[in-house]
Amino acid sequence: MTYCVAIKVDAGLIFCSDSRTNAGVDQVSTYSKMYHFGITGDRQLVINSAGNLATTQSVIAKIRKDIKDGADVSLATVESIHDAADYVGEISIAIQEKHAQHNTNVSFEASFLLGGQIGTEPPAVMLIYPQGNHITSSDQTPYLQIGESKYGKPILDRILKPDTGLDTASLCALVSMDSTMKSNLTVGPPIELMTYATNSGVTQHSIFEADNQYLRELTKSWDRLIVEAFLQLPPVGFIPST
Repeated sequence: MTYCVAIKVDAGLIFCSDSRTNAGVDQVSTYSKMYHFGITGDRQLVINSAGNLATTQSVIAKIRKDIKDGADVSLATVESIHDAADYVGEISIAIQEKHAQHNTNVSFEASFLLGGQIGTEPPAVMLIYPQGNHITSSDQTPYLQIGESKYGKPILDRILKPDTGLDTASLCALVSMDSTMKSNLTVGPPIELMTYATNSGVTQHSIFEADNQYLRELTKSWDRLIVEAFLQLPPVGFIPST
């Protein structure tokens, strides 16, 4: 399993992903699920992946090959984030169908988070479904998730607003990841975090290993503060009887 989240606020974009791949109790491996494609002064794009590893790696390999070969349509040539999502979705469908021809008993489905900024258009994030279609974030829900999403969702719903700052949004993404790792052992470090400030043309990439001191302190602090907040809630006795 995996967990990835992409956040869009007025100040920019946040991407966060784990790196654990689980194909059974005796087949736990580490693979990065975050990919960056950029052309200085023109575009910065980030992709997170979840699902069948053969599919996701083949999709990324095809994207890189199209850029290297100077293909007419690639992440280096598309004119919008929507066009980029269409392009990635089409590649994903083609690869899933190719793999399924040789093994009909395995699911080759994959999902992707894609976001960034192209030229002067506003930054955006998209969720690309296994079927190739996609959705974008909104002011009401300024984030998108793939993989094991349920455990990390509450903090995102409570904290994120369009005017949330990048530092707060980054912290929110890491707490969302921490909550997911706490409840699902198939999600785990290294944790990757990528930030992009609107109109900056520059991404910032951080990797948190399992023994990272900040990650450990974040987990300890979040655990302690949740307990403290819980103990301050009104007791059940305050509920009026009916």
